[in-house]
Amino acid sequence: MKNLVDYMISRGVLHTPRIIDAFLAIDRKYFVPQPFLEHMYVDAPLPIGKKPDNFPAFYCGIYARTLRTKRGENILDIGSGSGWTASLLCYIVGDKGSVIGLDRVDELVEQGKKNLAQFNFGSHCRIQKAGPELGLPHQQFDRILVSASANKIPQTLFDQLKIGGVLVIPVQNSIYRFEKISDSNIKQEEFKGFVFVPLIT
Repeated sequence: MKNLVDYMISRGVLHTPRIIDAFLAIDRKYFVPQPFLEHMYVDAPLPIGKKPDNFPAFYCGIYARTLRTKRGENILDIGSGSGWTASLLCYIVGDKGSVIGLDRVDELVEQGKKNLAQFNFGSHCRIQKAGPELGLPHQQFDRILVSASANKIPQTLFDQLKIGGVLVIPVQNSIYRFEKISDSNIKQEEFKGFVFVPLIT
């Protein structure tokens, strides 16, 4: 894993000590199914069950950098899959923060829970089955990460962001970063050139 982390550091993806420590501690090998372990450090998507993929490590690094997560924050991880991003985020926020991972595929919810449990983070980090609505309406978070591509920006997620909060979401072939300056002012950044599985809403 260290070689993969060194590669992402050299590309400018991992750039803070806390995020680098998270990638070293939360090794990708714990989230890759047995038949694909020989490829666990290849920077490429790997199957995790049914159609979804465990996306490339580089993408995961981009997410971590773009979210700019800090200790003590409350995070919503939509499309938690194998649980790798949720586990990385749990490490970054520490025991004063929280992470809730959501997935719509029962098999992945159970797989993600099992993978997350390996790190004994405690009750402040969990993965659960997504409900009929996108995200967790009537709750607000410091950071929201969506790991699958939407056709358009889901406006409902802005209501689930605190003022000063950040939403990172793929839309078609771009990653967007939205910062909620106020209820009526959203700052937007776009990063082009990515490929994702579609978001199920």
